[in-house]
Amino acid sequence: MLQKKSAVLVDGVILNGPIMDSKAGEKFVEEACKIIMEEVIQKADDVTEKVCEWQAPEKLKQILDLEMRDAGECHQKILQLCRDVIKYSVKTSRNGILSTVALHADLDRIMFTKYTYEVSPVFLLVEEAVIKKMIEFVGWEEGDGIFNPGGSVSNMYAMNLARYKFCPEIKEKGLSGLPRLVLFASEECHYSMKKAASFLGIGTENVYFIKTDERGKMIPEELEKQVQRARKEGSAPFLVCATAGTTVLGAFDPLDKIADICENHGLWLHVDASWGGSALISGKHRRLLHGIHRADSVAWNPHKMLLAGIQCCALLVKDNSGLLKKCYSAEAAYLFQQDKFYDVSYDTGDKSIQCSRRPDAFKFWLMWKALGTTGLEERVNRALALARYLVEEIKKREGFQLLLEPEYANVCFWYIPPSLRKMEDGPEFWQKLHQVAPIIKERMMKKGSMMLGYQPHWGKVNFFRQVVINPQASREDMDFLLDEIELLAKDL
Repeated sequence: MLQKKSAVLVDGVILNGPIMDSKAGEKFVEEACKIIMEEVIQKADDVTEKVCEWQAPEKLKQILDLEMRDAGECHQKILQLCRDVIKYSVKTSRNGILSTVALHADLDRIMFTKYTYEVSPVFLLVEEAVIKKMIEFVGWEEGDGIFNPGGSVSNMYAMNLARYKFCPEIKEKGLSGLPRLVLFASEECHYSMKKAASFLGIGTENVYFIKTDERGKMIPEELEKQVQRARKEGSAPFLVCATAGTTVLGAFDPLDKIADICENHGLWLHVDASWGGSALISGKHRRLLHGIHRADSVAWNPHKMLLAGIQCCALLVKDNSGLLKKCYSAEAAYLFQQDKFYDVSYDTGDKSIQCSRRPDAFKFWLMWKALGTTGLEERVNRALALARYLVEEIKKREGFQLLLEPEYANVCFWYIPPSLRKMEDGPEFWQKLHQVAPIIKERMMKKGSMMLGYQPHWGKVNFFRQVVINPQASREDMDFLLDEIELLAKDL
């Protein structure tokens, strides 16, 4: 049992225990499951049920009230939205290849699939509404986008889209005859950039990794040097990937300066904001992504900081001329007929590399409707306030040492056990300290008290990395984290 302490104020946020009402959440889940049981499962094989309650797109938008507002909706309004979503969705139990509900195999399948409006009217409109709202927060006046399975896939989408923009003929002619294409990303970028380069046939050797400063940020001057180097070598630079919230250190690349270089050299700027993108929701912290509106594409994962639930990942594109569809369309005549009785612009499946897709935007939309923009902003602000509280506690305690001052929710630190505290700084000290984190990790896992990650990084020996995002976390949890490390390592 954690001991309750008096509230503290950190960065304007009162830290006094969890902010979520668990009982209210449990009640909502219980009632929502009851609706699903009654309206979906029990009616799955009822032949008297209509396959769909058809409504034209514009009419359905009015019925569903898709808009996400600053304030959240009440409990009963959200439950009514759930009923409406079920009512106006196609009943997959009687829909061709998607027929039957595989109850034991995958309950989530009850929430349908999407590629055309006639198959998934509600979820396509929801995705459109969510993408439009996310684009507003990026700072674009217009744009396009699509939800897909993971930030890694978003980065691959962006890389392929940038290449298509650079040389559209690649879609029909393939790689033969093309110059050596080169792209640029920081040393701290996500490993998916290398995977995407390999998968797309660009080659990992053609990813030029740009040096970063001591905080893990891309150095613009080094980017300029590498672009010029690539041109002198006769290569064809086409893409720069900047990172907003690196995986380990939580670093944000200087987007404005990088955008200047991209404009000067005619390069597509992609920002991998899978982790850091949610700071855009916060008026206090969106400055971390200053300049993101100048990007050509952005990856943003609401399932991270905003806890929309894995998986929930969007690729946003500034171009609104149909570039996504031009790049990925295969014009399958059995799905995307142009002589349908409704506006076929709502058949968005042809701008995806998938056919059937999960309605990942729906859970983000429903959460946004329930919490409102203000509630989402509170999650971001609280997470970063808790991270700041943890940092200040680390500074106060003997044996704890920060790796660096964090600017996001990534708190990286060493724990120096009693036996090493008087040891002279040198190779032997760091070699011994390197062994400490794995031992503590083993002990905490076997005890079952908590789970905390560690890693070495760019010459730094093993250190702990606590990422603070859970809205149920409290200052007591931060204290427990440090107390438990001390307890587990008291004999080291």
